[in-house]
This record gives sequence, C-alpha cells and structure tokens, in this order.
Amino acid sequence: MSEPAPSPDAAEPEVLVAREGRVGRLTLNRPKALGALTGGMVALMTEALLSWRDDPAVHTVLIDHRGERGFCAGGDIRFLADSAARGGEGARRFFYTEYQLNHLLMVYPKPIVAIMDGVTMGGGVGIALPARYRVATERTTFAMPETGIGLFPDVGGGWHLSRLHGGVGSWLALTGARVKAAGCEILGIATDVVPSGRVAELKARIVADPESVETILTELEADPGHSTTLDHHDEIDRLFGGETLEAIFAALAADPSPWAAEQLATLRTKSPLSMKVSLRQLQRGRAMASFADNMVMEMRIGARMVMSADFTEGVRAVIVEKDNKPVWNPADLAGVTDAMVDAVFAPLPADQEWKPL
Repeated sequence: MSEPAPSPDAAEPEVLVAREGRVGRLTLNRPKALGALTGGMVALMTEALLSWRDDPAVHTVLIDHRGERGFCAGGDIRFLADSAARGGEGARRFFYTEYQLNHLLMVYPKPIVAIMDGVTMGGGVGIALPARYRVATERTTFAMPETGIGLFPDVGGGWHLSRLHGGVGSWLALTGARVKAAGCEILGIATDVVPSGRVAELKARIVADPESVETILTELEADPGHSTTLDHHDEIDRLFGGETLEAIFAALAADPSPWAAEQLATLRTKSPLSMKVSLRQLQRGRAMASFADNMVMEMRIGARMVMSADFTEGVRAVIVEKDNKPVWNPADLAGVTDAMVDAVFAPLPADQEWKPL
C-alpha cells in the first residue's frame, strides 16, 4: 500500500522563491498554519532579498501567500513557548533574525508589494508594513494581539504603530483590536484595497509590467466600504491618548459610552505587564530617529518578555488549553512597577544586542 501524499505544508518549501520576469516573488507557503513564520521562512526570505538587492534584473519584489485564509498570522508561538521552557536561546535567535528581516525590508532599495489578503497579524505585520505598496482585500483582518498572550507588538510595532494618527497606535497595541480593509486604508496601514477576486489579475499584471504598479493598483482599486473604526476615531484619540496606562483606564472608566465600556473590558483581559511595556515601547519608538534604533529596543524587550511568566501563562490560556482565563502576574496595573518595566528595556549583554544585516 502506498503512503499518502504529504500535505502541501510539508511537501514544499515554507517560502516559494521565484524570479518571474523582473519581479522577485516570495510566496509564504504554510496555508494550514495561516502563514505563521518559522526561522526557516525568515532565512529563505532574507537570502532571496539579499540576492535581489543589487541585481539590476530585479525591479520589484512581490510578497504574497498560498491559501485564502491568511497572509501571515504571526510568528510560531508554540516554538517560542517551547524555547522559553528550555532557556529561551532559540526564541532569542528567532527574534534576532526576524528583526533583521524586518529592517532589511524597511531599508530595501526596490519597490515591494505586499498582498495582505486574509489574516495579517503579528509577524505578518512586520513583513507587510515596510512595503511601499500594501494591498488589502475584503478578507483582510489586521491586528497586533500580543498583549493577550503576555508579549508586545514587536516586528517594528514601536515604529509603525506609534506613527499612526492620534491614539490609534496605542488602541491597536493595547486592545489587539482587529481592523478590516476599510479601516486599514483610512489609517494608512494599507495603501490600496483590491477585491480578492482580482488579486490573481493584480499579480499577473505586476509581473508583466512591474514599473506600472501604481497605475495597475489604481485601475483595480475597489471601494473598501464603511469603516467601523472611523465611527470611533474621535473616541480613540481622546481615550487612548494618555501618557500612562492608568490615565487610559481612568478615561475609559469615566466615559459613559458602551464603546468605552467594551474597550475597558477588553483591556482587563490583557497582561498588565505587557500593556505597560507596550505603551512605553510606542512612546520611545515615536521619538526614535531610525528603524534600526527601534529594533535594538524591541530585541531587548523580546528577550525579556518571552521568558516572562505572563508569556507562559498566556500561551497556556489562549493557545494550549484555550480556556481564555489567564492568571497574570502581576494581576493588575498597581502591581507593575516602573522598576519592572525599566528592567524589560535595559540593555542586553554586548554579544546579544541586536544589529542590522
């Protein structure tokens, strides 16, 4: 009896690397895992991007994915948790190389088109947001939900989110709110919205004429529809603009609207330590002059937070046992001291500090 054929996720490379005309194409190829990033995927993308960077035959880079559900749902959380249980060396190595990829994309000298069709969260955000052209569809769901598992919005979140208008970045980072295509375009997260039914045409036309990306996107652009995010934009700016997490909680508690009550209830499910770290991350990231400086900061945070009790508990509650009842330590804002947050941001040993490629 013959063996069953392996699944696409197992039988093929995790990233399909191809040259199509003058386009270098990177296709995330873990559809069953919603494109969740592994160290091998990071290595494949980095190697390809470096080989194309100075190649005059490559004009544009296209980043897309196989499957209909997700562009990239984030990093491989189970791997990070398993590594943390063994001392965290593998997790730190993953963060280091992933952040090098994020930085390489940010400073890349050639146009990059990212097709954010489907779930785009966590590590997927770090791949998509550096792109010059960020294409959403009606299936796009954008989020940075890390405070719900004891982490923080890394992969450049301190840079990208802090530069969104008003209190939007803090709202996204703290609550893990999900934003659809219309909201992504309004907030500047996406540059264009194209119907999912025309994405294949979009890719084919980019491959045929990469120098005309802007014209092609204009011709295929769709009306993204109504954004519920826009309905609450004034509240987001007013309620999430506080300099401290305590001020944000107080503003939400004092507001009589059902929306504010919903946000406050959401925040009370998140790790207090993660939220305080994330808010400071955005405040520091906003003041930084370079993306590389931001990634040095995020490497320091990542190395500490992946070893925290809250990350272990968050993974247990949300991913392993799925009871969605994490017991955070500290359990409330008052228990998270400035000294605890300071320690998360402290420099690493010299041989562990992050450096770009």
